Formats: sequence, structure tokens, C-alpha cells
Amino acid sequence: MDKEKDILHRCGWVDLKDPLMVRYHDTEWGVPQHDDRKLFELLMLECFQAGLTWKCVLDRREGFRRAFDGFDPEKISRYSQEDQARLLADPGIIRNRLKVQAAVTNSRVFLDIQKEYGSFDAYLWGFTGGRAIRESCDLRSTSPLSDQVSGELKKRGMKFAGSTIIYAFLQAAGVLDPHAKECDLYQGDS
Repeated sequence: MDKEKDILHRCGWVDLKDPLMVRYHDTEWGVPQHDDRKLFELLMLECFQAGLTWKCVLDRREGFRRAFDGFDPEKISRYSQEDQARLLADPGIIRNRLKVQAAVTNSRVFLDIQKEYGSFDAYLWGFTGGRAIRESCDLRSTSPLSDQVSGELKKRGMKFAGSTIIYAFLQAAGVLDPHAKECDLYQGDS
């Protein structure tokens, strides 16, 4: 049976009329992620989301994947000024000069972290001892954990890595288990 049809109650932020948003909530958001490429994609999408809605980013996700070489941090780290100009002309993504420049900078920081820790996954999940932290889906936009991770990433040179952006990233990557109690995906308190 289709997982989406089994879920009757979802977190309050989900627009039930938007199949893309429903699918994202039901199959991806809050699911512990350990693949470095996927973590990089989620981090970059959250950076582009700054000041915008998640729907705006989610609707352009395929455009981002195409424009940013499948979110390959090695390739993005080598983007030239011409590559950045190409991105700024691409209507399939959010065309913000500072965010495009940040994607290049952040890819380099991401690769440095991989080199130092063996993987970005080891670095990220090291903040929680390798386990997801239960945190209710409320009106909060930061936490002590997002403050800590944000501070560390910014010290390393990441841009668009404030605590609010990192909080959303930690939820998306499942480091924080954010589903509300009334949601069928709620796992209970840990």
C-alpha cells in the first residue's frame, strides 16, 4: 500500500492540496539522512530558502539539481565567475547573487569537513552522538543545537548558515525529529 495513503494526520505546516509538499513531509522531512550528497543538497536548499518559503524552494528543486550538477560539491567548488553568471540567468532556480556565491563557498567548506572527518555525515551526527533528537514541531525557529552547529559552520566560513537556517536543515536531515504529536509520523518522545 502507498505510504502517503496510510498517513491521515500530518504536521500543521503541510498544505494538503500540494502533492509535492505532502510527499516531502511524508517521505523525507525528519527522516535521518546519512548520505553526504543528500545532506549537501538539503543544506544548500535551506540556504537558498532564507527569507523565502519552503514551497518556493521545493517547487524549484529539480531546477536546482540540474543547474548545480546534481549538488555535487566537488563540481560546485570549482565554479567560475562564468558558472555563477550562468546560474544567475537560470529561471529554474532562485537567482540571488549572494546565495549563488555562498553555494560555491559552502561547497568548499563542506569538502574541507569531509576531508577532516571522513564524511560530512560523521561531522554532523557527531553533534548528537549519532542519534536523532526528539523535538516537537512548534513555532520555534532555533535551538541550542542549531546555535552550536551554526556557530561551528560559520567559524569554518559557511555563509547563509545562521541558526534559523541550520535549525530547518537539522529538521530536514532528521537530526532533529520534528513531527508533531498529532502527526502519524510522530515517533514518540526519546
